[in-house]
Amino acid sequence: MIKNQPSDEEIVASVIKGEVDLYGELMSRYEHKLLRYVIYLARDQIVAADVVQDTFIKAYQNLRGFNDKYKFSSWIYRITHNETMNAIKREKHLNFDVDVETLEDDKEPNIISDIDKSIMKRKLSGCMEKLKPKYREVLMLQYFENMKYSEIADILHIPISTVGVRSARAKDSIKQICIEKGVKYE
Repeated sequence: MIKNQPSDEEIVASVIKGEVDLYGELMSRYEHKLLRYVIYLARDQIVAADVVQDTFIKAYQNLRGFNDKYKFSSWIYRITHNETMNAIKREKHLNFDVDVETLEDDKEPNIISDIDKSIMKRKLSGCMEKLKPKYREVLMLQYFENMKYSEIADILHIPISTVGVRSARAKDSIKQICIEKGVKYE
């Protein structure tokens, strides 16, 4: 975050006080991240766009219920998670063809690192679709969203120890899946 920019929690407080236009700042901070997260879970870009839109609406409607003792990011991801799980239950035939390139963040360029990450994400994406959703979501949050176990536990409403167990099982499973698919797993 750039200096002099208000924190998410400060923006929430301002929106609650009546500066509703600031909610757009929160949306711009999280839209791409949430979209990427939902696409990896739901495996459908159209469903993901709807889920993210519903998330922002639901978050805005419940903003007064946000407890500023916690991180806004965990709160919005929790809403997104719930909306995604509801969408998956509603949509029985989700599309598993996702263009991983559209999920890349436009951050500071480190060309070699970006290429390596892009190749690995593309390879792992095919293997991740075979994982159970409870394992896939932990890996997504841990490696693609760079979250700590405590943040993941908050989002999924599970103990930190369960996050660790799911992460270990997911890694074991994805390694086996990648080996079976002939993808070099490092």
